[in-house]
Amino acid sequence: MIRPARAADAPALAALLNHWILHTAVTFNPVPKTTADILAMIADKDAAEHAFLVAEDAGTVIGQASYGQFRGGAGYRTCMEHSISLLPGTPSRGLGRALLTAVEDHARATGAHQMIAGVSGENPDGQAFHARMGYAHIATVPQAGYKFGRFIDLVLMQKFL
Repeated sequence: MIRPARAADAPALAALLNHWILHTAVTFNPVPKTTADILAMIADKDAAEHAFLVAEDAGTVIGQASYGQFRGGAGYRTCMEHSISLLPGTPSRGLGRALLTAVEDHARATGAHQMIAGVSGENPDGQAFHARMGYAHIATVPQAGYKFGRFIDLVLMQKFL
């Protein structure tokens, strides 16, 4: 089941995101999320009328997807960027596709024109997933990120909604 994130989901969402933050270069952020951080993210997305969705199975949060404006300022109000992740070890069964489709649908319904995916150069599975979902490679920013003592490329992919 995919539904909007709720305050009660914050601890589970922090645990989900922190796996990727602490153990992989999928995200360049090295700082773990706290429950308070997640509560603020939920509130910020709600205030901006952007989706923060969770996938739930038998009462357990097993995935998340959210989006927000790509860059600040009114000129970027129709250009969005998303985040998507599944709980490690979760068989996808199309879950990533369903989550991404749900945030794209939400963004489209609120007037977004395009969605950007910023994917780690060390995440070929993420790049392949986005390509299957209709995203085109538009740029590689060499050495944009730094984590685990090394520089990492950022791959930008785009889909018009």
